[in-house]
Amino acid sequence: MPETDNDFELVKSFIEGNEDAFNHIVKKYQQKIYWHARRMLGNHLDADEVAQQVIIVLYNKLKTFNFRSSLYTWIYRIVSTRSINQIKKNKVKRLLSIDEIRENDLPYQRDIIDDISNKQQIEKVHNLLQKLPVKQREVFIMRAFDQLSYEEISKITGKSIGGLKANYFHALKKIVRMMKNEKG
Repeated sequence: MPETDNDFELVKSFIEGNEDAFNHIVKKYQQKIYWHARRMLGNHLDADEVAQQVIIVLYNKLKTFNFRSSLYTWIYRIVSTRSINQIKKNKVKRLLSIDEIRENDLPYQRDIIDDISNKQQIEKVHNLLQKLPVKQREVFIMRAFDQLSYEEISKITGKSIGGLKANYFHALKKIVRMMKNEKG
C-alpha cells in the first residue's frame, strides 16, 4: 500500500509502475463512483456496470491525466459521461423492446418486503430523480447529494455556472411539485 493518500503522488506512483497505487485510488473513490452512477441511473445493475467501466477507463487513461483539474473532478466527469451514455442505451433498448413487454413483465413491479419509511423515502426520491431531464438530474445529484460547489460542477460538466444554477433551480422546483402532487 502506498504511504500517501495524495492523488498526485498516487497517480505518479502508478505511472511509475506501482499497481498498488492504482488499487489505492480505486478504494479511495469507488463508493463515490458507484453512488454518483446510482443516483444518475436509478438502479444497482446499471450503476455497477458503469462503475466497472469507469475503473477500466481509469486504469487505461490514468497515465494521460495532466492535473489541469483535480483527480476527483476528472473521475466524476468520466462517471457522468458513462452514466449519460447508459441512459441513452437504456432508452434505445426500451424503444426496441416495447412491443415485447407484457403487463406481467413490467420492470417496475416490486414486492415490498419491508415497510420501513426511510427505505420508502429513498425509493421515492430515486423515482422522482428519474423523472427529471438528464442535465437537471445530473446537476441536482452533484449539488444536493454529492455537495459539490457550482464551480466544481462546472469543471466536471464544462457548463457555465449560470446554466448549472438554472438547471438546479428547475430540478428543485420540479421535485417539490412532484412531491406535492404525490401527497395529493
